[in-house]
Amino acid sequence: MPTARDLMTTRVITLSPDTDILTAARILLNHDINGAPVLAPDGSLVGILCQSDLVRLQKKLPVPSIFTMLDGFLPLGSLSQYEQEVRRIAAATVADAMTTEVTTITPDTPIETVAALMVDKKFHSLPVMENGQLVGIVGKKDIIQTLLRP
Repeated sequence: MPTARDLMTTRVITLSPDTDILTAARILLNHDINGAPVLAPDGSLVGILCQSDLVRLQKKLPVPSIFTMLDGFLPLGSLSQYEQEVRRIAAATVADAMTTEVTTITPDTPIETVAALMVDKKFHSLPVMENGQLVGIVGKKDIIQTLLRP
């Protein structure tokens, strides 16, 4: 059974948290990739920046709903979620826009599991980690290419 090791890209384009958004957008477009892992200076994975994170920058700012009760205003929704959304929409750096809860796989993850994650969780790219280090990335194109192999 094929695994992530058999189809992963090992020369991974990465970003740093302090990369500005325009530079990050150019990198994704110039390399024709959907996303790039974000690495801290020590090489640890701290997030992933995907095209969908950049598309979010064009989103209108949601106005939180409030209602009045006993002459007070009560928000309908989490203020911290609103603040996080504001930060992501107004992002100037990769750190502001990236997804920090990253799902990763290992080189031994079966291709069926990789495909299921991509379909069920709507992931386009999955970083491949081994012993706490980034060793590759699997994208949807990598999965599709397996259909063309004899």
